[in-house]
Amino acid sequence: MKFEGIYTPVITPFRDDSSIDFDAYLTHINHLIESGVHGLMIGGTTGEYYVESHDERVELLSEARKVVGDKAQIIFGTGSLDPKASLKLAEDGAKNGADALLIATPPYSLPTQRELSLHALSIDRAANLPVMLYNYPDRMGVNMEEEFLDRVCQSKNFCGIKESSGDINRLHMLLRDYPHIQTSCGMDDQALEFFAWGARSWVCAGSNFLPKEHIALYEACVLENDFEKGRRIMSSMLPLMRVLEQGGKFIQSVKYGVTLDGRFAGTVRKPLRGLNKDDKRQMEQVVRTLKTTIASILDETSSKTSTKAKK
Repeated sequence: MKFEGIYTPVITPFRDDSSIDFDAYLTHINHLIESGVHGLMIGGTTGEYYVESHDERVELLSEARKVVGDKAQIIFGTGSLDPKASLKLAEDGAKNGADALLIATPPYSLPTQRELSLHALSIDRAANLPVMLYNYPDRMGVNMEEEFLDRVCQSKNFCGIKESSGDINRLHMLLRDYPHIQTSCGMDDQALEFFAWGARSWVCAGSNFLPKEHIALYEACVLENDFEKGRRIMSSMLPLMRVLEQGGKFIQSVKYGVTLDGRFAGTVRKPLRGLNKDDKRQMEQVVRTLKTTIASILDETSSKTSTKAKK
């Protein structure tokens, strides 16, 4: 399986009573597909999987599949504290239309590399689907090291990794030593570096509300090989990334971004709380500036291309 382009880890719109608003959810998914994202990640951290029941997670996948059809890939998250729960999620993911699974380290338990590989391989056997690994040691406490990668590569299903460590040396290691595992950017402020080193996909929460702008960076770097244009787009995105990553309000900020874009994003489930007025004002200003700047960059480069074509 090839991972190419922009993959959106989809939010879950919750009503004030914490129930899922499936109408809003499907409206949002339709918007993402129409905007041109290449894949969806259902049941990721941005979707608040950790406060959702098993049945809710599977229903979110099933409903998304009905809407998406064959228009985009769907990666289904299997993350859980309990390895048995991950196995059941993998089984039900295969039954309900997942194209691939996302396999992360079980948080808190701090497994060895051997233990982690046995866990990942057991999930693989439960579903026999393509797998994107998820390396996020700041959240999970453990890195997916070379020993782990060597072990899981016994199965051909392990074909991608969302790399979110923030360690640029790991990016070099993955792309040089494990070219058979497609490296996907999972660290937003390093997207340009990932693309420069040959990555061809980006799992980015900001594409929930700025899909076209994220696609623009992917196209500039990967399809057009225009890194001057890519640097300008990336520079325009960095202020947003700083806002998203500050103060533990990432999901709330992404949801507010969706609200600003005109769709119902709902609230977050506890223990999280919504943004205050200052947070919202900051998001509004940053998003407004980003959209204006990137639109100007795209208009300018389009005009240059048109002029060259006439000559």
